[in-house]
Formats: sequence, C-alpha cells, structure tokens
Amino acid sequence: MRALRLGQDLLVVAVTFGLLLALAFPTLWILLTSLRPEREVLSDTFRLFASTVTLDSYRTLLAKTSFGTYILNSLVVSLASTLLAVTASLLAAYAFSRRRFPLRSALLIAVVFSQLFPYVILITPIYVIFYHLKLVNTSIGLIIAYVATTVPFSVYMLLGYLDSVPRELDEAGIMDGCSTLGVIWSVILPVAWPGVAATAIYAFAQSWNEYLIALTLVTKNELKTVPVGLASFFGEYTTRWDLVMTASVLATLPTLIVFLILQRRLVSGLLAGAVKQ
Repeated sequence: MRALRLGQDLLVVAVTFGLLLALAFPTLWILLTSLRPEREVLSDTFRLFASTVTLDSYRTLLAKTSFGTYILNSLVVSLASTLLAVTASLLAAYAFSRRRFPLRSALLIAVVFSQLFPYVILITPIYVIFYHLKLVNTSIGLIIAYVATTVPFSVYMLLGYLDSVPRELDEAGIMDGCSTLGVIWSVILPVAWPGVAATAIYAFAQSWNEYLIALTLVTKNELKTVPVGLASFFGEYTTRWDLVMTASVLATLPTLIVFLILQRRLVSGLLAGAVKQ
C-alpha cells in the first residue's frame, strides 16, 4: 500500500510539473531568446540555451529605439488611471453597498450591462468626442478613457468585498466621530484591502496591456504606450525578433512588479482582517 501511494504521489507530482513546464515554456523561451545573439535567433538548429549569453538586444532596444519612452508613458498612464479608477470604484461600491436610494437596482444593472458591450464599437464615438475636447494625442485623454473602461467592472469587484464587511464597523466608526470618508479610509479600507489590491491589479493590467484605444487616440511617437510601440517592431517585410522578445520581457516586468507588491499587501490584509488598524 505504501508503494502504491508513493507511486500515485509521484505520478501527481510528475503530471503537475509537466503542466507547469508547459505553461511556463513560452515565457522561458521569450526570456532565453532575448539573451541570444542575433545570428542565433533565426537559426535552423534548435537549441534551448544559447551558446553565448548577451545583452546586446537590451542595449539596442533602449539606446537606439524609443521603447524606454513607451515604458515611461505606459507607467504614467497606467498608474494614474489605476489610482483614479480604484478611488472612484471604492466610493461607488460603498454607496451601492451601504445606501438605499432611488434607481439603485437600475444603476447596478447598468454597471453590469456595460461590460457586455465590446468597447471596440465605442472607438469611433470616443475618438470623435475626444477630438472635439482636444484630448487626442494627450496622456490625459488616455487616462480618462482607461478609467471609464475599468471602473464598471472594478465597482462590481469591490461591491462583493464591501457587502461581506459587517455594517457594525461603519456604525462604530460613526460613533467615534468619523465622517463617511473617514469611515471608508479608517474602517472599511483596512478590512477590504484584499479586494482593493485585486481591483488595483486588474485596473493596472487592463491599462498597461490596452492596445486599441491607445492606437486610436495617440499618433505621436513620443506619446505611444508599450503595446503600440511593441507592435511597431513588426515590419511589413522583416521583423527583428530579438528586439520583439526583448521588448516583451521588459513589457512584462512592471505588471509583475505591481502584482508582487500588491500580493504581499493582499495576503497581509487577509491575515489581519478586521483587527487591522
């Protein structure tokens, strides 16, 4: 029986390891390709590891292209839109969770229903409106567009977390003299921090990876974001795959860093719960 259980455990471990390897292999291949010399990128001979590890692709990408500017633009737009979206969503979700007002159900349905429409059909009216408002080719225009597209689902995410927070905590905060904003900041936010962190991760990832709106609203090269800049490396007749892979690695790092930072706070919020001050 012990031998049978050991065999089953080893089989489960082997299958799990195989699945993880299959899922991680594309990312590993992108990373390894970014470290290959250019002559080996399109080689006919398959080789998992390069004969020579080099950072020439990173030097070329950052020194001879505008990709560094694209990363800075995406960071500014994504961080600003995430902060605004999470703040607006938290206030709206708190109102939906704690208040009863006319048309509340209709507004909630509208929030959910807005996610059923592919925003591709909104590109033309968005461009027309932003053009007349002189928000085309501006970072502010992108921030407004990203906030508008991420807030509905963010409200829906946070509403579930806030509904699970006991209302007695609100009453205790009010008895201590807190205003509504004070209750949200001092009482609700520490308890609902895991939900806020998850919402921030969602909003940042959506803003960082968004392509179509950025392609439509921004035409100046100095204002382009990472997805649009990355697409420019694909030429009509030739493609520098070493630069594409290198740019893909650099484009992944900010999202990974944000996730790791917020994940720590998310876990600490789960452990602390309502006793966190």
